[in-house]
Amino acid sequence: MRLPDKSNAEDLQIATAESDNSKVASPNPETEILDPQSKIQNPKSKILRAEGLTRTYNSGPSSVTVFEGLSLELTEGEMVAIVGPSGAGKSTLLHLLGGLDRPTSGSIKLGEFDIFKLADVDLARFRNREIGFIFQFHHLLPEFTALENAMMPLLIGRWSMRSAGERAVSVLTRVGLSARSTHRPGELSGGEQARVALARALVAGPRLLLADEPTGDLDSRTSESIHNLLKEVHASQKLTSVIVTHNERLAAICDRVLHLEDGRLR
Repeated sequence: MRLPDKSNAEDLQIATAESDNSKVASPNPETEILDPQSKIQNPKSKILRAEGLTRTYNSGPSSVTVFEGLSLELTEGEMVAIVGPSGAGKSTLLHLLGGLDRPTSGSIKLGEFDIFKLADVDLARFRNREIGFIFQFHHLLPEFTALENAMMPLLIGRWSMRSAGERAVSVLTRVGLSARSTHRPGELSGGEQARVALARALVAGPRLLLADEPTGDLDSRTSESIHNLLKEVHASQKLTSVIVTHNERLAAICDRVLHLEDGRLR
């Protein structure tokens, strides 16, 4: 297995947006994966609060406001689906919730911590340890194997090669892909790529899982298996999950369904 050298770290950080750096002020990243049971002190506490979110994109003299004044609260341990028509801003909202984009105005607190008070580098480190991302098209690095893709957040987070490998093997086994760990993305089916993306999202032990159309490019049978896996992992890892989807079956297994349309979340 080959380890990307430090000169490629910036490129890898961009290519794996959902898996950027290590936790803020993390003196020993290899010892910070906690048992899932330890993540929840109060299962009814609010893990995330978004208040007054507005996102406006400017292009020359014109501007487009995707939504304005949105607010959202997530209870720790719940699984929430966000549905709505294409172009409503579902992905934009998800990117804001995960700190991949900054709002024009408004705030997002994870616990009692306002994530947008962090500088970009510190926000990237915070994201990597606290938030796992899954995207519709997976964003796997084609030159690396499934195992190496799953390891990537830990390697960027300065884990040793051995510890990162052991952790990634464990997570790939959990998602049912240990037998395909040495294959590159081009050698994997769509469902297998989705499992690698899930493993990469889980490998650093996040509290919050954000998924953007995780089964949007899969057939119905494969989608169903990924839905079941998402539900099982959500429960077993004591995650709080937000899933953007057009799939009614995936939305139906969630604890709560929110509709985003015409700039309003209800």
